[in-house]
Amino acid sequence: MGRRRRWRDLTTRQKTAIVVAAAVQFLLVGIAVTDLARRPAAQVRGPKWAWAPAMAVNFVGPLAYLRWGRLTGSERGVAEG
Repeated sequence: MGRRRRWRDLTTRQKTAIVVAAAVQFLLVGIAVTDLARRPAAQVRGPKWAWAPAMAVNFVGPLAYLRWGRLTGSERGVAEG
């Protein structure tokens, strides 16, 4: 097994990729958490408390919430009436 790589061992391209990926991750989490906090529970598929920790899962959690966790306008109409 090779020795563990440190930040200083990475190339500029690798460092840039890591920084960009982290920025995208934080942006996705920020958007999803803000949406979840502002959205009424009736407009969220499943309990809000369950979505919050799911958003901590890299990329998958926020994307899953943004894709499947929110009810659309047509789904809200069906669910309400």
